[in-house]
Amino acid sequence: MASLLLIAGDFVEDYELMVPFQALQAMGHQVDAVCPDKREGDRIRTAIHDFEGDQTYTEKPGHNFVLNATFSEVTPGDYDGLVIPGGRAPEYLRLDERVLELVRHFFDHEKPVAAICHGAQLLAAAVSLEGFRVSAYPACAPEVHLAGGDFAELEVDQAIVSDTLVTAPAWPAHPAWLARFHALF
Repeated sequence: MASLLLIAGDFVEDYELMVPFQALQAMGHQVDAVCPDKREGDRIRTAIHDFEGDQTYTEKPGHNFVLNATFSEVTPGDYDGLVIPGGRAPEYLRLDERVLELVRHFFDHEKPVAAICHGAQLLAAAVSLEGFRVSAYPACAPEVHLAGGDFAELEVDQAIVSDTLVTAPAWPAHPAWLARFHALF
């Protein structure tokens, strides 16, 4: 199976980190979860975003997630694919040039990338999305457009594949998103 890199940060969406981390391992993939400036064994805080009838999601504290790899020690060439969860983490991860270089590696080498929810913010900061149909949390549509992408409005439980990029609007899409990502291997 594939060796996958999962890039996360504090206040990553709990379900969008934990579920892919565990499910992709259950499918037989090796998954290394990293965060800039953190080491294997360090913890990051997650947040639970829920849809409770408000104009946007609500946020509650999530679990503390233990990283299983060290960001500064990963070599992108050792990985077959990249997973980018959403939440608030992409908002600041996109400001780190090391993270942007990592994302660019996967696009430059046409390796599968799975991004969900606000993960599109990181994509838009790292690469041109011209020629890609990209789904994300609807509030990220302007960033997808500004990066040259075609924003795909999907139901919250759907996912879309565009070349080697698999995207979805939010965690209810896990079954479709993870199945489409897994199929690329």
